[in-house]
Parts: sequence; structure tokens; C-alpha cells
Amino acid sequence: MSEDHPDVDDRTTIRPGRNFEQEYRLDASEAGEFLIQLGEQLRDGDELTITGEEWELPFAFGEPIELELDFDGVGEPELEIELELPGRTDDEAPDVS
Repeated sequence: MSEDHPDVDDRTTIRPGRNFEQEYRLDASEAGEFLIQLGEQLRDGDELTITGEEWELPFAFGEPIELELDFDGVGEPELEIELELPGRTDDEAPDVS
């Protein structure tokens, strides 16, 4: 383990009941690779895990997933793509007698 690459066991796990926000400025290739990996997790299951150097964020998601596209073509054009994943609950419906 080095200071630049902490051991996986040293990562902080982001759990429910806590707020967390992290922003990155990436080149298109890095952003594309992130979206591919995220898309594969969304396609293949109902849980995903996103990791940074010092943290890990596991998330069990439900449906429907909200996808929002926002294009601002005035001045410097900008496209915003937002994906909102609702959390999944393990609650079961009660019995009806």
C-alpha cells in the first residue's frame, strides 16, 4: 500500500443516512469509460458500486430510473445529462386477512 493508492480495506464506505458529493473534471474518454462501466452495472443487476481512491459507494437501486436531458443552445451551447436512481427498499407488502 502506498499513500497514492490506499488499500481497498482502508476506503470509507458511504452508507445510507449520510450525504456525499464529489465532482470531477474529466476528458471525454475518461467520462465515456465511466459511463460504460456504470451502464454495465445498471444493465446487469440491481446494485452498483462506485469507488474513489478513498471511498466506496454501494447503492441498491429501484425503478423507474429518471433520465433528464437539458440542452441550452443560447450563448455557449451546453448539454446536461442527469440520471436519477431511486433507492431500493427491502420492504414486503403486508398480508391481507
